[in-house]
Amino acid sequence: MTSRFSIDPFLIKLLIAIVLASLLPAHGVGATIFSWAASLAIALLFFLHGARLSRGAIIAGAGHWRLHASIFSITFLVFPILGLLIGPVFGGYLTPDLYTGVLFLCCLPATVQSAIAFTAIARGNVPAAICSASASSLLGVFLTPVLTGLVLAGTNTASASLSTDTLGKIMLQLLLPFVLGHLARPLIGTWVVKRNRLLKHVDQGSILLVVYSAFSAAVIGGLWSSTPPSALLALLAVSLVLLGLVMGATQLLGRFMHFGLEDRIALLFCGAKKSLSSGIPIANILFAGHAVGAIVLPLMIFHQIQLIVCAIIAGMYARRTLVAEPSPSRV
Repeated sequence: MTSRFSIDPFLIKLLIAIVLASLLPAHGVGATIFSWAASLAIALLFFLHGARLSRGAIIAGAGHWRLHASIFSITFLVFPILGLLIGPVFGGYLTPDLYTGVLFLCCLPATVQSAIAFTAIARGNVPAAICSASASSLLGVFLTPVLTGLVLAGTNTASASLSTDTLGKIMLQLLLPFVLGHLARPLIGTWVVKRNRLLKHVDQGSILLVVYSAFSAAVIGGLWSSTPPSALLALLAVSLVLLGLVMGATQLLGRFMHFGLEDRIALLFCGAKKSLSSGIPIANILFAGHAVGAIVLPLMIFHQIQLIVCAIIAGMYARRTLVAEPSPSRV
C-alpha cells in the first residue's frame, strides 16, 4: 500500500538538480559547457527512443483509429482548451512565467514508458497504448511548438519563439536523432532492449542536465525572488484540477465512443499524461532567452502528481479486472 504513495526517485534527483542550481548556478563558460552537454544528451535520448520503437507494436495497435483519434483529441485539443479556461480562475495567483508553463504543459505530447506501463498494470489495451503513445511523442515535435504559439497568442505571458531557426533546431536536435535511431533499430534494437535498465539512466541523466542548466539561468535571473510561495501553492492546485478534469474528460469520451473497458483504460493513461522527457528539451529550444526554469516547473510538479494518481487508479483497475476475470489471474 505504501508503495503507491511513494515519491518517484527521479523526482528526488530533479529536486537535487534544482537545489544545486539554486546554490551553485552555472554561469559564464560553465553555463556554455552545460548547455552543449545538455543538447548532446537530449539528442542521444531521442536517438534511443527511436531505437526502442517497435514497428511490430505500431502495426499491432495502429488499426484502432477511433481510439487513437480520441487520445490525440484529449492530448492536443482538450488539454490546451482547459489550460486557457483555467487562466481566468487561477491565472491571477500564478506568476506570468508559471502560467506560461501551465499552457506549455497543456500542449505537450503524452508520455511513452509510463503510459504503457500503467495501461499494462491496469490490463488495458497495451498494443494500442504503445502505438498511440509513440505516435503522440513523435507528433509532439511538430504540434507542440505550433499549439504553444497559438495558446500564448493574446496573453500577457512569455511568447514562444517559432522562427525558422527554432523549428530547425527542433528538427535537428529532436526529430533527426529519433529517425536515425529508428532506422538503426535492426542493428542495435536488441542491444537497446537488453540494456533498458542501463539506458534509463541515460534518459534521466539528459533531463537532469537540461534541468540544471535551465534552472541555473533562471536563478541568476531572479527566479526565487520573483516566485512567492503562494504562487507555488496555486500551481499545485492548478495541477490537481487540470489532471482531474482531463481524467474525467477521458471517461466521458470513452463512454460516448462506446469503447470497451480495455480501450477506456488506454484512453485514460495515454490521454491524461504529459511527457517530461519531451517537454523539457522542447521548452529549452522554444523559450530560449526566457526563464526556462520557471516555465518547466509546472511540468515537473504535474509529472509527479500524475504518477501518484495514475498508480492508484491503475491498481484499482487491476483489482477490478482480477475480480471480473479470476481465471486468467491464476495463470
